[in-house]
This record gives sequence, structure tokens and C-alpha cells, in this order.
Amino acid sequence: MTDLLVDIGANLAHDSFDEDRAEVMQRAAAAGVARMIVTGSSDKSNVQAAALADGSDGVLFSTAGVHPHHAADYTEESDALIRSLVEKDVVVAVGECGLDYFRNFSPREAQLEAFARQLDIAKETGLPVFLHQRDAHDDFVETLEPALPHLSRAVAHCFTGEHESLREYLAMGLYIGITGWICDERRGKHLHDIVHIIPDDKLLIETDAPYLMPRTLRPRPKTRRNEPAYLTEVVRVVAEARNQSMAHVAQITTENANRFFSLTPCG
Repeated sequence: MTDLLVDIGANLAHDSFDEDRAEVMQRAAAAGVARMIVTGSSDKSNVQAAALADGSDGVLFSTAGVHPHHAADYTEESDALIRSLVEKDVVVAVGECGLDYFRNFSPREAQLEAFARQLDIAKETGLPVFLHQRDAHDDFVETLEPALPHLSRAVAHCFTGEHESLREYLAMGLYIGITGWICDERRGKHLHDIVHIIPDDKLLIETDAPYLMPRTLRPRPKTRRNEPAYLTEVVRVVAEARNQSMAHVAQITTENANRFFSLTPCG
């Protein structure tokens, strides 16, 4: 692959990277991952993600938002913090925000309110929105759809859904983020079978590190911690499933990421 990849979702503020974050970034660069979007998902991680991006010389950018797991902790201070951080050039999207009824770590009412308030920030700032949805499709669509005409762009981050929801998201104009879930023969086969439906101009790739390590990696890493260097394996499996070359998938996903986050092409 000659194109420099963009990992649109890496939780590099996670404490599992505290001991070797610089080495993780070096391995990513060696694997051709030129840029990473560091996911913000709570007050603390939003500050950490922006700080990492600030000190990275254009390699890292970040998002600012509150994940539905933390929606019960969404305060006026959280809202003000997001609004402050999105003024920074390195903060390129609002989120991770949305709904998660799989675990309901926060009450559904709190999730819906936090989601709506972050959509308001995205509408007001013109920044794209980085979306999370799990087992909450109907409420997610009902909340998001009225906002879409006022949003610049939106991505269904870490999409793991079925054919019907993929078709619906594409009809809504969403970009689709594909992770190593597609490399999991136990629970990702359906995704492998439908990823070809995504148009070239709506496909994005991500690791969601340190989670969702591609199970197809050979040799298997000694640790279960995922990292951005493994994005190349996501490219390989996506390319195989779409009957496209790895170079083609690398090119289109990099172009899409640059367009989605308003990044200047590099390299």
C-alpha cells in the first residue's frame, strides 16, 4: 500500500497505553498509519485526547464528547468543556455520542438527553459527529434523523449491525466506520458479507484500540491489546470482502477521512 492510512477511532488516551504510547505511535507510523483520531468519551478523556493531539505535530487529532455509558455524568460543565475543546484546531469532531441499550450503564433518559445536547453542539459548530449505537437502533434514528439536515457529516462509528440497518444508515447519508469486528469469524461474518454494500465514498476504517483486536492477525500478538498498527489487517479483510485491492481501500478510506474531518492530505 502506498497510501497513508487514517485510523478514525483509537482510544489512545486509555490507560493501557500510558507506559508505551510513543512506541505505539512509532509502530503505527511504521505500518503506514499516518494519522489517528483519538476518541474522547468523557470529561477526562476529552481533555487527555486533545492534549495528546496538541503535542503530536499533526499526527493525532481528537474528538470531544460523552459516550452513552457516561451519559449520567453529563453536566453543564461537560457541555461547556466540549464547547471549549471544539474551538481547538486539533479537535475535529463532536462525540463519541449516541445510545447504548446493550448494557444501559446510564439510564436511557440520560442517554437521550446527552445525545441530543451533543447533536446541538455539532449543529452549532458545523463539526462532524462521531456516533455510537448498540441495541438502540429505533431511538437512535428517531433522535438523529431530525438533526441530519443541520449536521455537516456523521459517521456510524464501529458499525456492527445487520443489512437492514446498514441500508438505513446509508440512506440517511452516514459514513460507516469498520473495525476489526469484521475479522471475527464468530460474530463478524455478517459484516464480512455486507461490507461491499458501502459505497466507496462512505467507507471509513478504524481500530477502536485498545479494543477489538483483529482475530485474523498472524502471528497472533502476545497481548490482547489492539493498537493502530493493526489497522492494516482491517484494510486487508475489508478489501477481501469487497473484492477490491488493499491499495484501493487504503486510498478511498484515507480520502474519505481527510474529507470527513477536514484534514489537509499528507504525504
